[in-house]
Amino acid sequence: MFSMPLRDGARLGPLEVRHAEEFAEHLDRAREHIRPWVGAAFVTGDLAGARGTLERYARRQAADGARLFGIWREGTLVGGVMFTDFQAALGSCEVGCWLEPAAEGHGLVTQACEALLDWAFHVRGLHRAEWHCRADNDRSAAVAKRLGMTLEGVRREAWPYEGVRHDKQLWAVLAREWRAPGR
Repeated sequence: MFSMPLRDGARLGPLEVRHAEEFAEHLDRAREHIRPWVGAAFVTGDLAGARGTLERYARRQAADGARLFGIWREGTLVGGVMFTDFQAALGSCEVGCWLEPAAEGHGLVTQACEALLDWAFHVRGLHRAEWHCRADNDRSAAVAKRLGMTLEGVRREAWPYEGVRHDKQLWAVLAREWRAPGR
């Protein structure tokens, strides 16, 4: 499979079922940090759950749907990016990410998401890419801004977490805007 270099000695590559043990170990380091911001089904608590998440993404990828990619830094899985939704027939996708705390602040997510969006727009010919995040997740919103996305709206109280409902932002970029002059 492929491996794409990122800055600071990191690399981007497919996160597959064969990485289940490594993914489970990574989630042990990242779980409490990412739990408020990602879907509950993603933040599993054991090897079987990690394998299940990777198997779900593998099935969806086989159907030309969602895809999952890991970010490795110095040989250690530290996070990743994904197409949480990918609908070629509709020309749209949703991009997401997660990182453990030690990997934040290096621009890895932005660079990795740029690679995903380049592929979605230039290779697959998609028309629109979305980014969804809790309205109080400033780091996630900052990535959407760096990707040139426009805040299209807020879905009020659309994100339940630990008995509290949070607002959810919807960001998007269109193919014609993606690498527009001045971007």
